[in-house]
Amino acid sequence: MSATANKAKNFKKSKKGLYLSLGSTAFGAISVAKQAKLARSDGDTLRLIDAAVSAAAIVTGLAIIYRELKRLGDDDVLLG
Repeated sequence: MSATANKAKNFKKSKKGLYLSLGSTAFGAISVAKQAKLARSDGDTLRLIDAAVSAAAIVTGLAIIYRELKRLGDDDVLLG
């Protein structure tokens, strides 16, 4: 594995990488909220179901990110 690939792999497990994932997930949540609002105003059931499934995926992603942040924080005495 090259040094660049190894650096990118380690970034994903770092606090900075997790915060970046959290931010991008938040932008996804905004997009899903807009999609759901549009689907409700149009009365489009299929789009509304798609928004609900996407929202469930976002909630799951946030839970995983939270768990990883908590694991990283376990090593830090100040974070508790």
